[in-house]
Amino acid sequence: MGHNTPDSRKTLLIWGALAIVYVVWGSTYLAIKIVVETLPPLLSGAMRFITAALILGTVVFLFRHRQAFRMSWKELGGAALVGLLLLTGGNGMVAVAEQHISSGLAALLVASVPLWLVILRVVSRDRPQAMTLAGVLIGFGGVAVLSLTGGGSSADGVGIAIILLASLSWSLGSFLSARIPMPADPFAASAIEMAAGGVGLVLTAMVVGERLDLTAVSGRSWLALGYLVLMGSLVAFTAYVWLLGNAPISLVSTYAYVNPVVAVVLGALILSEPVTTSMIAAGVVIVLGVALVVSTERRRKAENVAAELESAPV
Repeated sequence: MGHNTPDSRKTLLIWGALAIVYVVWGSTYLAIKIVVETLPPLLSGAMRFITAALILGTVVFLFRHRQAFRMSWKELGGAALVGLLLLTGGNGMVAVAEQHISSGLAALLVASVPLWLVILRVVSRDRPQAMTLAGVLIGFGGVAVLSLTGGGSSADGVGIAIILLASLSWSLGSFLSARIPMPADPFAASAIEMAAGGVGLVLTAMVVGERLDLTAVSGRSWLALGYLVLMGSLVAFTAYVWLLGNAPISLVSTYAYVNPVVAVVLGALILSEPVTTSMIAAGVVIVLGVALVVSTERRRKAENVAAELESAPV
């Protein structure tokens, strides 16, 4: 019994929460692929995020009461803008792209988000370290190879272009979340982001003319959508926010290069997606570049990194 100290319990909790973030967020690409087999990409995303926002908002209100939602109009607007960039732009375009490309390829290209964040910092006159810039060059080399070759599979150029736009939108949302007024409570902020992102997806679906035919939706698409709401948007996000407060940022940020590996393996095992040699090689290069950026950046001010990371995949 003497071995079960508070420290060892906390270490177990940290690794348990990390395992949830690694596996669940890595599996969301597979789940999205199954959802869009029979559900429209934008409307299914809207269902996911509006449902998750209602559940999360209710739980936050019950446990933290009204003060969790005490915020200025600027903070409310900040959370809504970040939600539109991350979820309407980022997540919505991932779902659209996955109608054209494999979930593994999508995850590898989305792994470029930490690289885009460095580019945005350079544009805003921040000077990253030489090793960070080296990581960006290496990582984007892998992204370029994947984008130009489609990973050696019969990938659709339109899908690749959409996923790169999704990564850029996601990066912009993450970048701004560290620099504009945001609600103090991360769970309240996330509920607002999901609500705004969901509404944005409904409006975008109406503009592009998406239609929902309930008779055409398969059971496995509904199951995958339920999994995304409960596991992706609620369980993994809660584990993630807990980690931000209880584990070193350098450890938490490792999800950025573990998720794509999990996604490629799951896509190959469950959907028999092709995994080509050039896809593995380019993937390794991207993951190495991201690992170099993340490990160098841990010397940056932790709160800035935490705010950017808080806008992780939900």
